[in-house]
Amino acid sequence: MHYQDIQYQVADRILTITLSRPERMNAWTLRMKDEMLDALARANADDDIRVIVVTGEGKAFCAGMELVRPEGNIFGYDIPQGDTLNIDEIRDSGGELSLALFQSRKPVIAAINGAAVGIGITMTLPMDFRIAAEGAKIGFVFTQRGVVPEAASSWFLPRLIGMQKAMEWVLTGEIFPAEEGLEAGLFHSLAPRGEVLEAAYALARRLMHKTSAVSQALARQMLWRNPSFDHPMHAHAVDSRLMYLSSERLDGRDGFKAFLEKREPVFDGKVSSDIPADFPWWPEPPLR
Repeated sequence: MHYQDIQYQVADRILTITLSRPERMNAWTLRMKDEMLDALARANADDDIRVIVVTGEGKAFCAGMELVRPEGNIFGYDIPQGDTLNIDEIRDSGGELSLALFQSRKPVIAAINGAAVGIGITMTLPMDFRIAAEGAKIGFVFTQRGVVPEAASSWFLPRLIGMQKAMEWVLTGEIFPAEEGLEAGLFHSLAPRGEVLEAAYALARRLMHKTSAVSQALARQMLWRNPSFDHPMHAHAVDSRLMYLSSERLDGRDGFKAFLEKREPVFDGKVSSDIPADFPWWPEPPLR
């Protein structure tokens, strides 16, 4: 796929996806959604990529939805609906990206180099870490536009920061500084505006150091999914199956042997092919 609204660059086993519409503050488009989905699928299939970093070109990360569209609904809702809404025809573009990020087999870091508003911030919630520029303007502005939060943010945001703060940010729709987001737990850390990307790369290198890519892919899904179970027995069942498989058939076979032999382990498992086909064994919703 030819990319127009994003850039795709790989170096040192880190994929950098750059939102690339700087003249529009990287405003979100339906084309950008398609390109992001393609880029994430490519990354999942490429075992040379260990970590994904998402950032913006220019002074902003993403200023939200592009409000100028040549024709049709700005959100892409161009198929008229009757009394019964067809979810397959009116899927939220931000939500499509969120679900793809949620199911990523690689850790994802948001390097929020500037303003992140609307979809500009909700798209980062399924990412595993968010590093923001000091003083960056953040906003869940939906109620001030007469719409509702999207990109499955009503599922992700309370899990990240708790219900009270999520309610405040969403119901007021107010813009707030990155420092408030750090205090609430939305951000992993802040960095000076020109150093956000390097801070993300430093974290990416830590994630890759001495770790198994397959183990990370499995553990990432466990941490996102298991807390939603209504009883710890469900988490125990997942833990037990994955501990058996990882220690008997995947990278764990050499991990503990290498520890006892006082050498570096050989982690040669491939995320693209060695994760069980029926993983993750949780019930899946009808839409992916």
